Amino acid sequence: MGRLIVIEGLDGAGKRTLTDGLCAALAAQGASTARLAFPRYDDDVHAELARDALYGRLGDLSDSVHGMAVLFALDRRAAIPVICDLLAANDVVIVDRYVASNAAYNAARLHQDASGEIVEWVRALEIERFGLPVPDLQLFLSVPRAIAAERAVGRAQTEAGRERDRYESDDDLQARTGAVYARLAATSWLSEWAVVDGTARVDAAALAARVTGREPSP
Repeated sequence: MGRLIVIEGLDGAGKRTLTDGLCAALAAQGASTARLAFPRYDDDVHAELARDALYGRLGDLSDSVHGMAVLFALDRRAAIPVICDLLAANDVVIVDRYVASNAAYNAARLHQDASGEIVEWVRALEIERFGLPVPDLQLFLSVPRAIAAERAVGRAQTEAGRERDRYESDDDLQARTGAVYARLAATSWLSEWAVVDGTARVDAAALAARVTGREPSP
């Protein structure tokens, strides 16, 4: 059974770039890898509805914190067979956004911290009720909010169909979300975490060794 590795961070933190580098480093070390990204906007109706809500196409649905959280959670619930199959066939499965995203963003929306009730509610819903696999390691890609925002704006300007949604364009929400993420990492929420400096050159080989469990934790 492979290891489930999750990459978390703000919009524009560089999660896709880190995933690319980590996959290449793992392959160089002889590890078979697979990757998955949430939300699966083009593959799951719940994620599609969430996207429509974030762009204001479903009335006031996006105003409901719990309603949006359920849509994102149902997307992951529907992907459980996919995740399990990938874990069975690979040494490492890297997931861009997972349960912690739901916890961090919705805690921030409610102006709660990592000890707030919505964080526990998300854990109970996705892990206990839906039975999502618990990550082996979660990587928090930490970048200053201003840098993440600049990257997100640049992506929206250069990539078709990547206009910033309601969450991405709310700078205060992004700042609060970053603070929740940092605390989730500090308290090892759900599993072990590692903080990766998103403003520095990442030693992909060393991180790959950490991901496979061949390198002891510092």
